[in-house]
Amino acid sequence: MHIQDSRWSSASAIAPGGAVGAAVGGTRADGARTTPLRVDAQRNLEHVLRAAREVFGELGYGAPMEDVARRARVGVGTVYRRFPSKDVLVRRIAEEETARLTDQARAALGQEDEPWSALSRFLRTSVASGAGRLLPPQILRVGVADEAGAAADEARVPQQRSQPVGGELRLVPEQPAAGDDAGAAALLDVVGQLVERARAAGELRPDVSVSDVLLVIATAAPSLPDAAQQAAASARLLDILLEGLRSRPA
Repeated sequence: MHIQDSRWSSASAIAPGGAVGAAVGGTRADGARTTPLRVDAQRNLEHVLRAAREVFGELGYGAPMEDVARRARVGVGTVYRRFPSKDVLVRRIAEEETARLTDQARAALGQEDEPWSALSRFLRTSVASGAGRLLPPQILRVGVADEAGAAADEARVPQQRSQPVGGELRLVPEQPAAGDDAGAAALLDVVGQLVERARAAGELRPDVSVSDVLLVIATAAPSLPDAAQQAAASARLLDILLEGLRSRPA
């Protein structure tokens, strides 16, 4: 699995006021269509989005637009007519995957009474869906916490109040666009609730953070050429990682 940080340029991807720049062709910046797409144009758009998910999931967000066009079996000009820059396409895919993970986390939180069952269900569902390969780069950016970084992290993820541990991986906040930040904040909030519940129940190691859980989702979803092999490898790796997350009697 390769997770690469595409340098998202605000000039090309962000419209005035912080809204994500929309794909051209009858779409406003707020995502509402001013005119319906023709059937063939809609079909091309769906092919491009499906291809982008596959290519970015396999190669990371650093993959070129030409690879997306080849996978979609359209000309690269068709891709650029819908997404005037690669940044716009990357944001579209990342936002969709962030929303999907947030929905999965909320479902686990609302449908599982046991804290550990809720957390493990979320992890299994997310890994099986492959969404971890398409998490936005700023969510997966981690580093060794220092005093300033820890304070900033706690401000962004209020549920995370574990005591600092030497060399602990923590989320390193950036300054993403307003739309990206809202989606990321929703995901971090609901995953933080899952983490806090499992920790309070004594079922999760006290040093495990939200960033650790997101890293599990990303690393337990390898991209392999054979679908059956990929599913088996993901399930096996996740079992091992889940055992590492659980607390152990003293």
